[in-house]
Amino acid sequence: MRRAWAVVLVMVAGLVLPLVAEAQTPGEVFRKVTPSVVVIRAKGSEVTARGEVNFLETGSGVLISDDGKIMTAAHVVHSMNEITVEFLGGESLPGKVIASEVAADLSLVKIDRVPASARVAKMANSDTVRVGDPVYIVGAPYGLSYSLSDGIISARWAPNTVYKTMPLAEFFQTTATINTGNSGGPMFNSAGDVIGIVSHNISKSGGSEGLGFVVTMKTAQALLLAKKSFWGGLEGQLLTDDMADLLNVPNNWTGYLVKSVAKGSPGEEAGLRGGNRVATVDGQQMVLGGDIILFIEGIPASSTANMVKVRDHLATLKKGDPIKATILRAGKVIELSGTVP
Repeated sequence: MRRAWAVVLVMVAGLVLPLVAEAQTPGEVFRKVTPSVVVIRAKGSEVTARGEVNFLETGSGVLISDDGKIMTAAHVVHSMNEITVEFLGGESLPGKVIASEVAADLSLVKIDRVPASARVAKMANSDTVRVGDPVYIVGAPYGLSYSLSDGIISARWAPNTVYKTMPLAEFFQTTATINTGNSGGPMFNSAGDVIGIVSHNISKSGGSEGLGFVVTMKTAQALLLAKKSFWGGLEGQLLTDDMADLLNVPNNWTGYLVKSVAKGSPGEEAGLRGGNRVATVDGQQMVLGGDIILFIEGIPASSTANMVKVRDHLATLKKGDPIKATILRAGKVIELSGTVP
């Protein structure tokens, strides 16, 4: 009887194991996930030494809900004037940022309808991912839509360790190839579930050198989905105390220097202005001439921690509620007001 059962188990294993192995090949994962991957093409403007110029940004993203929510990288869409979302098969739809967290390089874009051929991606528990696990990235490197790269998880980095300008992001480090255009795209596990959103790579040559960084799905869900977020449409930088002194910010205050304001954003509606000239201050190239935000709803715009407080406070407000900001413009402290979109 034991021998008979052993024969049965061997036969069952022979039937099941090839199916499991086949379902986990890179090709199978690719064909499963591509209907959830999108290419994002965005139009923006920036101030350079030659004046204001328009530019195009190409990135990637992933559909995460039936009502048209798409996760991507903040630097692809956060301060853009126009966003187009392109699906497998070529159908393109206009998109709008509805939530963003620059300190983790994450944004949430919304489209009005989802094409019938699209598929919502399944989000995995990124806490279960281990160093050495195989991973797959689908995106548009250098504009080459729906390109696949694979690799492994080579490290995991806690928030505010490996990349100080993105202190809120927990990162996976991966050997999977990441190039310009992959930003914002999904990283999948061998089951075809999303475990992270591609952010950037570190490179001395300008190309991929196997040092890619991907924001974990745990971070993305916590900052974009677990609670209401707020998008102001601003790009800029927090001033150091020394920089605030050089820019004559009064009363020992510091603040947030506005570099650009996206068209149609709450920031534009409130009347905030971006910069208009490039200058080198204390060895650092900066875009100057824009407003310096001193306080938002009475909270000093003086640190990353305070900006998180601002974001959390704004997220509690209802549509149409007033928002007040104190700014420094052309040497004068003035008050601006806007409303929650």
